[in-house]
Amino acid sequence: MLATLSAAVVAAMPPAAKAAEPLRVIVFGAHPDDCEYTAAGTAALWVKAGFKVKFVAVTNGDIGHHQMAGAILARRRTEEVKKSGAILGAEVEVLDNHDGELLPTLENRRTIARKIREWKADVVVSHRPNDYHPDHRYTGVLVQDAAFMVTVPSFCPDTPALRKNPVFLYSEDGFKRPNPFAPDVVVPIDSVANLKIDTFDAIESQFYEWNPWLAGEADQVPKDKAERKRWLAAANLPNFARTADRFRPKLIEELGEEKGKAVRYAEAFEVCEYGTQPTKDELRRIFPFVGKD
Repeated sequence: MLATLSAAVVAAMPPAAKAAEPLRVIVFGAHPDDCEYTAAGTAALWVKAGFKVKFVAVTNGDIGHHQMAGAILARRRTEEVKKSGAILGAEVEVLDNHDGELLPTLENRRTIARKIREWKADVVVSHRPNDYHPDHRYTGVLVQDAAFMVTVPSFCPDTPALRKNPVFLYSEDGFKRPNPFAPDVVVPIDSVANLKIDTFDAIESQFYEWNPWLAGEADQVPKDKAERKRWLAAANLPNFARTADRFRPKLIEELGEEKGKAVRYAEAFEVCEYGTQPTKDELRRIFPFVGKD
């Protein structure tokens, strides 16, 4: 597998051999909709590039609604994100932890380490551990705490340890303390922005019900399915645009002046200080759709 090969060996491989060993990416989100919100665009590009992608919701989302809760809601949300994953071509798993109750326990650290090992991950993406929601924070902490342990054979010896530590990435957030998000890669997602909206459309309980209710906008959601999806795009495409505008200098650095200024929508990722520290060439291999021609 590619993750077990040295950079020198990989560089010496013929193109056909490299293509036969697609990179494997696992994305952790605290709830069933977080992976989609932070990384669905990039995931679509990874899948298109031949990568193997898995989304893991670390809690089952069983309190994330104003009119339902418990097992019924958890089942509904699991069905929604599996439908969303099918749109992307990504595998999806929802862990059976209660929403709002996630803690950075040893048991949960073992679970996260096993999931990374089972996927034979080359790249791991998660929240940063500074966020408004405790489940987001502790998802970030759990992934950080697993970042070295995935290589230790006697930790969770029932699951074979990885011989090469993955590259760990943080997804974008806007929080400033104790340190602001600083992207190492900004991914243009113009070509898949509508596909990302399609993944949101599949997660009806959140994007048409819970989130609008939290924002006091539930009465603005159209009843007609086509109108509702147009409303969803109008509500969310500006968020993708804000990421592109926020990190415009990085896009220009990556793509050049003309192309960097032309990007409308983006997602952004920061390299975690734990795990393998990628070179520029290794980052280009992880993000083959980013960079100057």
